[in-house]
Amino acid sequence: MISEERKRVLDPEQDAAALKALTHPLRIRLLGMLRQDGPATASELAVRTGESSASTSYHLRVLAKYAFVAEAEHRDGRERRWQAVHAATAWSNEAMDATPGSRAYVSLSRRTQIEHLGASLVRHEADIAEGRLGPEWVERSGISDLMPRLTPESLTELWEVIDRTVNELTTRDAGDPRAAQVVLLTAGLPLAPRDPGAEPDASAPADTESEDVS
Repeated sequence: MISEERKRVLDPEQDAAALKALTHPLRIRLLGMLRQDGPATASELAVRTGESSASTSYHLRVLAKYAFVAEAEHRDGRERRWQAVHAATAWSNEAMDATPGSRAYVSLSRRTQIEHLGASLVRHEADIAEGRLGPEWVERSGISDLMPRLTPESLTELWEVIDRTVNELTTRDAGDPRAAQVVLLTAGLPLAPRDPGAEPDASAPADTESEDVS
């Protein structure tokens, strides 16, 4: 999906301080914005997040200290612009499960991704309604909450297939002017069997699968 040289791979032992710095929700949000929408100033990010420019400036400097962001080319000499150093943050789940701090970061990161999906849905619907995206995207966009039964080996294979396919399609569409940024959030979260007498299951699927009929 993203080439290895464009990833920041975190090690819970060697990058303990960087992990701690990244557990702040606003820092994760700022880093995500820079990765998704490109370079921006602290003031621009303050407007988009509803924070003060002093707050975004401080948190950007912390991200820069741990090499998550760096100064970008300035449009003028009045305010510093920032850009993400890497396209994605990655880690080994097994390695991150070794300490409470790294486990907390993984949990926070996953919940932030869910929040990103919600915000992306709002943005997508507005882009369609206001004509910023053409009607050709209406049928092809959607969300599904499939619940297949898989072995650990099959789930690993599924991740590999998704990664390989996205790489192939991204390469193929690189020069096509019709290509648009697509938020593709995938999850593979095995669930243990539940006691039939347990409380209602909030994780049950909503039966709202959106099929790709292209």
